[in-house]
Amino acid sequence: MTYRPSHPDGSFGEYVFTCDKSRLDLDYLYTMLCVPSKYSTGLPPERFPLVIENSICFMVFHEGKQIGFSRVISDRSEFASLWDVFIDEPHRGKGIGQALLKYIFEHPNLRGTFRWFLMTEDAHGLYQKFDFKTEVYNPYIMMKVNAG
Repeated sequence: MTYRPSHPDGSFGEYVFTCDKSRLDLDYLYTMLCVPSKYSTGLPPERFPLVIENSICFMVFHEGKQIGFSRVISDRSEFASLWDVFIDEPHRGKGIGQALLKYIFEHPNLRGTFRWFLMTEDAHGLYQKFDFKTEVYNPYIMMKVNAG
């Protein structure tokens, strides 16, 4: 096995990106992702920490407060699945989501991953900027294949 360095924090204007799970606000995330809403199936609170533990997590902070998140499930070589990408409403439309995706794709454990997968209802334009293509058989599914 080879050692892979951790991903350093990143920034975008006043916003800080990190993979440091010790900074993650679990209650905030559970409320945003799991309390029944259009984005959630109502995951029980006792199962949520396992979701976080078994994912590569990316957090966005503004003035010390978490305002965004995403996570990746991957074998770190051939396949990665992008989940739960969000930026709090007051911070949207400022390019933070695009900067977050760039930070994710630069992660040393994910860089060069052959195939990426995600599901979205309404953010196709954002993901197309990163070469994701909508699958013909299901318009909610997008994939990206890295050549070479």
